[in-house]
Amino acid sequence: MLKLDSPTESKQVKLSEEPIASSSQSVKREEVKTTLPSVGTTTASTNKSHCILVHPKQRGNPLLRSIVNVPWEYDDIVPDYIVGRTSCVLYLSLKYHNLNPDYIHGRIKKLGNMFQLRVLLAQVDLKEPHAALKNITRVCLLTDLTLMLAWSPEEAGKIIESYKMYENRSSDWIKERPADDSYTKLVTALSSIKSVNKTDSMTLLQNYGTLENIMKSSEERLVSCPGLGPRKAKKLYKLFHEPFCT
Repeated sequence: MLKLDSPTESKQVKLSEEPIASSSQSVKREEVKTTLPSVGTTTASTNKSHCILVHPKQRGNPLLRSIVNVPWEYDDIVPDYIVGRTSCVLYLSLKYHNLNPDYIHGRIKKLGNMFQLRVLLAQVDLKEPHAALKNITRVCLLTDLTLMLAWSPEEAGKIIESYKMYENRSSDWIKERPADDSYTKLVTALSSIKSVNKTDSMTLLQNYGTLENIMKSSEERLVSCPGLGPRKAKKLYKLFHEPFCT
């Protein structure tokens, strides 16, 4: 009798231990489930830093078709576009501004001081834009906004795209870089002459070697230079042989 009782007791002990193990596993699973959503939310928010955020009301704006080098997506934001951690853009059509002059004031008031760089991108779509431009220039001066002008939706899109592309770069990237050698300087100088392009300048230097030889050349010889033609040759010869005005 004693031998039969001992196995049953050991089985009861094993059975009582199993629920404890399963309950501890269920607690661990619940803890994992509660922590996963917070990780996903953080990842989603950080992923948006690489793209331009667009206000849903800008849906259908043709300038969006010109933003091709930087990803963008719609989001519930205050400005029309967020192009950086501290930079935003408000878009304004001058035609719309003439019809609703109070619109931009409400947008600026709602925006407040949320961003360090606040850009007002105005699309010049009026035949006589001077009065409207004067008005929004005054608005920008009084509210500390940077005014940018675009004459087409394509140009407006490229301006927004450029702000995002140069977000983390220094101002040296957008400065004109000085020529490093005399040949490049000569090409730039000759290209500054009206109707003479960079290819013409390079052809002239290839055929004549120096600027002095180009200046001493006759008009007939300049015409024979490949790609130059009589009209460009005449302008070039006249430029080098006319006296400077005093």
